[in-house]
Amino acid sequence: MPQPSSFKAIGTPVIELQSVDSTNIYALNKVHAGLAQHGMAIFAHEQVAGKGQRGKSWVSEKGKNINLSVIIKPHSLNISGQFQLSACTAVAIHDFFRHYAGDETTIKWPNDLYWQDRKAGGILIENVVVSRESGPDSYREGSWEWAIVGIGININQTTFPPELQNPVSLKQITGNTFDTLELAKDLLNKLNSLYHQLINNGFENIYDEYLLHLYKKNETVKLKKGNRVFGALIKTVTPSGQLIIQHAIEESVDFGNVEWM
Repeated sequence: MPQPSSFKAIGTPVIELQSVDSTNIYALNKVHAGLAQHGMAIFAHEQVAGKGQRGKSWVSEKGKNINLSVIIKPHSLNISGQFQLSACTAVAIHDFFRHYAGDETTIKWPNDLYWQDRKAGGILIENVVVSRESGPDSYREGSWEWAIVGIGININQTTFPPELQNPVSLKQITGNTFDTLELAKDLLNKLNSLYHQLINNGFENIYDEYLLHLYKKNETVKLKKGNRVFGALIKTVTPSGQLIIQHAIEESVDFGNVEWM
């Protein structure tokens, strides 16, 4: 498949900021101002209002970690396949981190980076979808225009707020201190390679890699749904991103409907 003319390498350019509220907010502002381009990456040494999943904040000590957002033009991806981009990013950060931290690196559904039973990083993807009218009855559908891929990875930080129960950093694992910007560029190269693979060759191989490194696959874990806590076997994740669990019955779960305990 020929690559579109807008298909520039991810990480071209890298905008380095000393401090920002949130790299995702900065990237979204670029989109809304008409200044975004595919592959643009924003790296910040400090985030004062970092964003995490489900409305949570992402806490990161100044100058110690990777705080990164990448602007993606989804090209041939369909809005119904948003999990493909999420999984592609998760596999990229897994492969990047595993190179330094070893084989105990895993992907916790849907897209957290884990080492052993401790969280080393996370992904927050925010989409820009434009409604449009289509078809003889002029029903409205969404056009997936942009994705802002936010990535936070603990690199050199060794002390964390007490409310974070299971964090871990690359320095804690290896004993080494790293150049966070250089590591971010390594990560961008990995993401660029996998995104090219996704666009040109499809999702199958990336999906297989995602499942291969899925945290607690074929193990029983405690989950919480509403006020109910129960044990369930982690079976797999569907190509559309639903977690398949087995307890009294087999059940498919969308992100946000259950919490890990």
